[in-house]
Amino acid sequence: MTSTAPDAPSTTSAARARGYVLGCPQWQDPKWAPLLPPGGSPLARYSQVFNGVEGNTTFYATPSAAQCAQWRAQVPDNFRFLFKFPRRVTHDRLLAGDDGEAAAFVALLEPLRDVLGPFLVQLPAAFGPEHLDRLWRFADALPEPLTCAVEVRHPAFFQKGEAERALNRGLRDRNLARVCLDSRALFSATPDSDSTRDAQRKKPRVPVHLLPGDAPPVVRYIGHPDLEENRRFLAPWVARVAEWIEAGQRPYVFMHMPDNGDAVSLAALWTEQLNARLPAEPPLALNEKQPQMGLF
Repeated sequence: MTSTAPDAPSTTSAARARGYVLGCPQWQDPKWAPLLPPGGSPLARYSQVFNGVEGNTTFYATPSAAQCAQWRAQVPDNFRFLFKFPRRVTHDRLLAGDDGEAAAFVALLEPLRDVLGPFLVQLPAAFGPEHLDRLWRFADALPEPLTCAVEVRHPAFFQKGEAERALNRGLRDRNLARVCLDSRALFSATPDSDSTRDAQRKKPRVPVHLLPGDAPPVVRYIGHPDLEENRRFLAPWVARVAEWIEAGQRPYVFMHMPDNGDAVSLAALWTEQLNARLPAEPPLALNEKQPQMGLF
């Protein structure tokens, strides 16, 4: 499927030249309006700067096929959506008792099939080692060539014991990525604002465990509310992501902040650091014509 809608981004967008996929957990926020290029829908503007997005919206509500077709018309061909399976499937039922809801969800996204990255199977802390067979049945039932990346939160999956080995072995056997959520910067912050307190309450505080493999890595970085404090936390990721890109892998990197209105600024800081390591990687194509302060 090709994009012919009038507000689809230009194929010359810098986002198209990246050696990896960079995005945020959503594609619009009121604070982003002066930062993103003008014209078109929020998604079309976002996709001129980023070449991927976490589809958090589908965790809470299922879109219609018509909405999916509209989204497809607003992004270039190399853009990637990483949609989360609905909460009812992953959290309420812990992947059990499938009544066809997961298959129906996948079918609804058919208009986006050529721009789908791996689905995000985000599992709660209640999903433990005793539930792994459910995960394998769920992943094996996805229609080819669709695949998924798995995020776990149960403590047993971070203790380097048999439970974690079983998880990693099953993921490798199926060539699936284990999502790496890095919340260290967030939890290093003093909880002195509502947004930081809320983020620290909602986000998991789990160790950073990477699973080497052939599947493209997926990294979700949750930032410190003080933008500059993120430099030291991002530095190891700059080295790792650069190695992946140089090795021919195409990782997915998503930038979160306690207030996601600041996520674009974090992404700009990230690309600045990565560009110093890989000069061929472009900076963010942000709107250079910032609105002038009002006179008073």
